[in-house]
Amino acid sequence: MKTSSLLLVDDDQNMRTIAEIILETDFDVYLAESGRSGLVAAEYEQPDVILLDIKMPGMDGLTTLIKLRENPLTASIPVILMTACVQSHETECYRKLDIIGLIEKPFDPMSLVRQIRTITASI
Repeated sequence: MKTSSLLLVDDDQNMRTIAEIILETDFDVYLAESGRSGLVAAEYEQPDVILLDIKMPGMDGLTTLIKLRENPLTASIPVILMTACVQSHETECYRKLDIIGLIEKPFDPMSLVRQIRTITASI
């Protein structure tokens, strides 16, 4: 049984496809290919959690996060950032943002659902 919904915002088509296949057994999955389309999808779908890539062309994930927080309709949706940048100083900066967690890319397909469930268990 699907227990919650998730919006994945990532510019990489392969990443979206792989993640959707992995996540759709546990979540109602919505996909967005850019920060701008992610903002629209978040407002329309009102997902339980957003999985947001940091590095995207155009509107990056951090700008998208700021805009999500500025919109009363999306301000309270929990966000998990995804990043390939795992330098300790960078992850420390990310954790100071209004997010509930951080997932390293490339993610382990076998543990992605567990990672998300662990992160969201605290909310």
